[in-house]
Amino acid sequence: MGIFDAFDINASGLTAQRYRMDIIAQNIANSNTTRTKDGTPYVRKVVRFEEKGNGIDDIHAERFSSTLYRAAKRYEGSGVKITGVYDDTVTDMKMVYDPSHPDADENGYVTYPNVDTVTEMTNLIDASRAYEANATAFEASKSLATRGLEIGRT
Repeated sequence: MGIFDAFDINASGLTAQRYRMDIIAQNIANSNTTRTKDGTPYVRKVVRFEEKGNGIDDIHAERFSSTLYRAAKRYEGSGVKITGVYDDTVTDMKMVYDPSHPDADENGYVTYPNVDTVTEMTNLIDASRAYEANATAFEASKSLATRGLEIGRT
């Protein structure tokens, strides 16, 4: 693994956590949205991450050396990617009795989004700390590369 691989890994982490923070902000902003474009309440969004593939070539899969190389590369990290943004179907929607609300059903209950502000703020703190950790690791990699160049110059 080269020094530029470390930059790529940290950059992918920074990008993923920034995107996660954007989705959390969207959830908080829509925590009281009872009607979206399709007429249903807003549903909480969740970001899912996955390890990036290492792009191993399968052209020479029949050769033992290629198989061994692929097996070894499987344990080497190469960053993170966002596999998608999904609706949270596990958490129940909130039912609030408010017969004067325009979106109330025939029994007077309004369906509010399944967004819990405390959970979202906790997730936001987690994402910001992960972002900071990636930024710190990026700076450490940059410092290491700079120091290596300085040693090579002397």
